[in-house]
Parts: sequence; C-alpha cells; structure tokens
Amino acid sequence: MTSPSVYRENVRDLINRPGEMRERDRELTVPEQLGEALASVPVGSSMDLAVRLESVHEGILVSADVATTMHAECGRCLTQFDAPFNVEFQELFAYTPTEADEYGVHGDHVDLEPPLRDAVVLALPFQPVCRPDCPGLDPESGELRDAEAAVVPEADVDPRWAALAQFRAENGPGSGDPESASN
Repeated sequence: MTSPSVYRENVRDLINRPGEMRERDRELTVPEQLGEALASVPVGSSMDLAVRLESVHEGILVSADVATTMHAECGRCLTQFDAPFNVEFQELFAYTPTEADEYGVHGDHVDLEPPLRDAVVLALPFQPVCRPDCPGLDPESGELRDAEAAVVPEADVDPRWAALAQFRAENGPGSGDPESASN
C-alpha cells in the first residue's frame, strides 16, 4: 500500500549530517480514516503536526506532536460527540533498515504515515465517554438514565450467603476481628 504524499517529510538537508536538526509545524487534511469502532479521526479532519527532525548516525530521528479532533460514540449512552485529541510519537528512520519492523529513509524523504497511524490508533480510547459522569442507558428500557437513577441498588443476597449476611448485620462489621477488639 502506497501512503499518500501528505505524510512525507523531505529530509534531504539532514541526511548523513549528525547533529543537524529542523523543526516544522504542519497542518494537513487526513486522507483516510484513522481508527475504527467507537472512536476515530474521520477523513477530511484537520490535523496539526509539530515535527522535529534530527539527524543521527543511524538515520533520522522524528519526534512529533499530533493535535486533531476525534469523532466518537459514547460507550455508555451511544451519543455522538467530538473531542480534542492529542498524541506524541518518536521514531527512528534508519538509513539501512535491518528488520521488517524498522522504518527507513526513502531517497530524500521519510514517510510519517505508519508511525503516525500507529500512535493515533493505539491512543484512541477503547470505550470513550461523552462526559466522566455519563449515567448511560437504562438496561430495562434502553432510555437515557437520569444521574440519580444511575445509582445501582443493592443486589439481592444469594440465599447461600443469607446466613452470613444476617450474622454480619447482627454483629456489625469488624466485630469478629481481633485487632478491632484491642483498639
């Protein structure tokens, strides 16, 4: 799969010049959706990249800060929402890659798409929530719950444990604990 040229970064002035460094801020439009399921960065989203390119003996070290907007569906109430999303990554692009999992310098450029995609997709939340105190849906009716209704009532006691629950209620918590008696 050939990645779009939007992710390519020209490094001609840095190749084989250890100690040289260049920083660049870029804004690009995401050509393919990043992520699946409940959270993703959709096609056409604006992505801000703050890229730092450093020439080292082995290749080009790329450090990047990515800022964009993620589109998500709340894992509790199924509400669609957008939220700011930031991620950082650092990767070495070797002059002569030795393993299949290393990234390499291709001619006079590096392709930021594979490490950027990996960083973004792995940082997307698995179960996003629209807000931390989202009460979710009522399991009986499927309707959105009120915050007060989200409090889970005490479960019925298993009849096998009823005698123990009664014993605890009569004696109180900690009454059988030798340390609590000495205090």
